[in-house]
Amino acid sequence: MNMIENMVRDYKSIRKIRGNSADFPDLAKSCVCLANAQGGELVIGIEDNNKLPPAGQQITEHEINAVVTRLRTLCFDVSLNASPVIKHPNGGQYFSIQVFPSLKSIATTSDGKIYIRIGDQCHAARNEDIHRIANEREAFHWELITFKDITLKDIDPLTLRKFADEIRHSVKVKPHIKQMSDVELAEHYNLSNTNYLTNLGLLWLGSAKQRGRIAYPITAQYIVYDEHENKVRKEDWHDYTQDPKELLLDIEQKAVELTYFYEFPQGLFRKQIRHYAPEVVRELLINAFAHKSYTISGDIFIEAFPDRLQITNPGGLPLGITKDNILHSTHRRNPHLIRIFHDLGLMEGEGSGYDLIYEKNCRDLKPFPEIISDYNSTRVIQTSKILDEDVVLLIDFIAQHYTLSQKEFIVLGVVARFKKILSTQLSKILQLTDEERLRPYVSRLQEQGILVTRGYKKGTEYLINPSLIASSKINVKPTLKLIEPHRLKALIEEDLKIHHRSKISDIHHRIDDLPIEAIRKCVYEMVENGLLEHEGAKKNRVYLLAKKNN
Repeated sequence: MNMIENMVRDYKSIRKIRGNSADFPDLAKSCVCLANAQGGELVIGIEDNNKLPPAGQQITEHEINAVVTRLRTLCFDVSLNASPVIKHPNGGQYFSIQVFPSLKSIATTSDGKIYIRIGDQCHAARNEDIHRIANEREAFHWELITFKDITLKDIDPLTLRKFADEIRHSVKVKPHIKQMSDVELAEHYNLSNTNYLTNLGLLWLGSAKQRGRIAYPITAQYIVYDEHENKVRKEDWHDYTQDPKELLLDIEQKAVELTYFYEFPQGLFRKQIRHYAPEVVRELLINAFAHKSYTISGDIFIEAFPDRLQITNPGGLPLGITKDNILHSTHRRNPHLIRIFHDLGLMEGEGSGYDLIYEKNCRDLKPFPEIISDYNSTRVIQTSKILDEDVVLLIDFIAQHYTLSQKEFIVLGVVARFKKILSTQLSKILQLTDEERLRPYVSRLQEQGILVTRGYKKGTEYLINPSLIASSKINVKPTLKLIEPHRLKALIEEDLKIHHRSKISDIHHRIDDLPIEAIRKCVYEMVENGLLEHEGAKKNRVYLLAKKNN
């Protein structure tokens, strides 16, 4: 088992169910959190300090049953199912409780409190959170609501045959599913329920008139702006004539401005990089389709500016998802729609797709997308600029000589754009809550000599191996960001010889290629080591060379 807490897994010590330290209300709160999200697993018997059960720890089936019985009295509208005793290779025992999502109501503790899970933490629900939970429940059932007067016989049989053939030709669909009949496939993908069409079925199989009966089917606008943000072109899709796949492909075909590219020299040739990688555009569009709230009226807006792409869809981010955990979150607002997109090969996986977006942006050294979300809408802004053309060529060189995973490409791109980055900052950008989780991302890059480190523990810094840069023969511009600590100290000493009594901000102004945090850290160390002295209060403090060094 992967011993990492996340949005769908929570670990608790055996002390939570035994002796004076037992805390069943806290366990009930965790169950309510999971139930109000997408369900999950409560694992009991794991210690936080090493993510393992203590060696020799014993648990009985009677104890497990007693825990489940107690929890059922402490939380309402929560369905639980316990596993048998699980034995870890170290000899310790633990067990897990499966918490099913509460699909029809809001889960609460027995004292009426509501909690939600955000990332790997439980939080008390605010008023707006309760509204969101209620809307999520409604949105989940939206896909499966049936029309009692529209059956499979009322749709064009060629439409169902087309959908079935696309499923059968997909490499992502298992053989036993491909062997189903057309009608069985419609039921399997929740397009019909006992021959009656669902909302999802009308979305994929219905005629324009039939889709028009859905409360809020997919509608979209593509708008192009000039450098003064004046509208210069517009396309819209309001006639309901296309299923989601047809609509997606039509938008991609007509949004020609999104296919523009940069071109710059690469040896004897020219390298082209699109303003927006096609994989990024598709993932952002599918995310807008898949995470749109179909219970809210509104178009999906695709807005192309000279320097950025903005995609806005009705409805905020799914419950528990934020811009700070979206890279590792897989909450599905419309799970059956997402499954069809996945099985038709239109999306990377069944998650958010942001890992692919991050990878492509790292390969092309583009900024990561900015996410702005409120109760009514979610906007994603992707800028087109390349941060450093020479570093793009360096990443290409590394990709040609090393086989890297998606995680490793993301790390490589992050380190390359910052030149040098602290492990704490890298963990934050990768949305990792524990620095220990950084190891799988960086270990092979270090073993292969692609990344090197400076410093220790929380002061560890990552940078691309200078010898690798030299061997690539790529004209990567020198930068003070990679300066070694002893050389930076010498540089600050030379600066203070010329500019006696300077604030840290003044030193940074003259050495502005470095972040002020690096200057501040070095100055503080020089004071501790007796190389510098300071005068004045904090806000007006100035630094000068120690008298013994003058």
